[in-house]
Amino acid sequence: MFEYGIMPPAMFLGMIIFMLYGFPVAFSLSAVGLFFGLLGIATGHFEFAFLQALPFRIFGIVSNDLLLAIPFFTFMGAVLERCGLAEDLLEGTGKLFGAIPGGLAYAVILVGAILGAITGTVAASVITMGVISLPIMLKYGYNPRLATGVIAASGTITQVIPPSLVLIVLADQLGRSVGDMYLGAIGPSILQVTIFMLFILGLSILRPKDVPPLPPEARGELNAALIIKVLWGMIPSIVLIFLVLGTIFMGLATPTEAGALGVVGAMALAALHRRLTWDLIRQGMHSTMTITSMVVFILVGATCFSLVFQGMDGGLWIEYLLSHVPGGAVGFLIFVNIFIFFLAFFLDFFEIAFIVLPMLAPVAQSLGIDLIWFGVLLCVNMQTSFMHPPFGFALFYLRSIAPKSVKTKDIYIGAIPWLCMQLILVAIIIFWPESVTYWLDKGPDVDLNSIKIEIPGFGNGGGSQMPNFGLPPIDGAPAQPGQPAPPAMPNFGEPPKINP
Repeated sequence: MFEYGIMPPAMFLGMIIFMLYGFPVAFSLSAVGLFFGLLGIATGHFEFAFLQALPFRIFGIVSNDLLLAIPFFTFMGAVLERCGLAEDLLEGTGKLFGAIPGGLAYAVILVGAILGAITGTVAASVITMGVISLPIMLKYGYNPRLATGVIAASGTITQVIPPSLVLIVLADQLGRSVGDMYLGAIGPSILQVTIFMLFILGLSILRPKDVPPLPPEARGELNAALIIKVLWGMIPSIVLIFLVLGTIFMGLATPTEAGALGVVGAMALAALHRRLTWDLIRQGMHSTMTITSMVVFILVGATCFSLVFQGMDGGLWIEYLLSHVPGGAVGFLIFVNIFIFFLAFFLDFFEIAFIVLPMLAPVAQSLGIDLIWFGVLLCVNMQTSFMHPPFGFALFYLRSIAPKSVKTKDIYIGAIPWLCMQLILVAIIIFWPESVTYWLDKGPDVDLNSIKIEIPGFGNGGGSQMPNFGLPPIDGAPAQPGQPAPPAMPNFGEPPKINP
């Protein structure tokens, strides 16, 4: 425990105490880092030269081009949240699937996945789907616990489906490509949607009264007008998804450039729905400014804390503790996921990514764990932070818009099955790494044993004569026909001769 002194565990404990006290995370991290830095200088545990690097690290944060993608994607989500796209998607898809048991739940899951792929914000998805779908589901006999659970869980899918803000932050902290992180998240995203839909299918067979179909007067007729309405919501969304993700995967744009394209596409969609107003843009810019400022301040606090923590051998202390977890790499992954699962009760995903991940990444790399797989795994785990009763943010969002007839207890109990399904996905990724790595471009397979490098030898015998690279021969060797004889090699064992 104290192999590297008492300062690293004391600093870690101090950070936990500050956070439990309720002080803002960004300022807590800065205060703990600076306090222990000065204490370490006074006691000889820390070199002042480390603190001289702090301004350069802060400048590196504010000049990081990758982090520019965060305000772009945030503004894109804020515009799409208010442009009416979700309403058209939910209404059309709900009527399309309304004739089958659980049709509204299927519609919520599918629309949640689409919104996740074009907005990337949990609050927008949960609130929008809750306002539109929850009254209809309750009106036509859906179990309140199931209705609230499926809406909250479908909103949290946005954390895993690209272009999630969490994946951008994880890629930055792990030093990996955002495009690779997005590709790695495709498999878990598909698995998450599939698991949710299989759960609804099982309920529709075992307990059909909890997920009744819509009556004919509510769903209307399945005609060309309904299909056109669904396509009117789907096709522009698919075009926007390709505009953002397709350009990244094809190497045509960086994540920052793709985010800028997404903003243009979102404003075009808002114009198509005739909702592009100055008030909409102002609200979107306000929410973007708030989120971006929060991220930057947390990053500055985290870099101050990590600089002092690493200077006191805190990284070596964490690596020593975690490398001795029984079970090797699998034991490390299980321990880390349990730790983050409980940590997510109290911390937001940004805070976990900026504080905990820099401590875990070196250990994972030393154990031979692929960091893309590791990052996607933690992203899926951090997704559960939105579903934790009683602190899950998705549950708070849903409580704020749910009618008073829906009890808070029903919202919390309804979230538990979906939380378990998210944990099932965590286990699947741990024991089936190909669910993430299958989508990554691994390059051509090369057999290292078949590689043979031949270097020509030096000397004058045995076929090891030095090759002539088009230069004149040396050391008094006979010249080629038609060329003057070269001078002899100088004798470096004699003192130099100076000719007058």
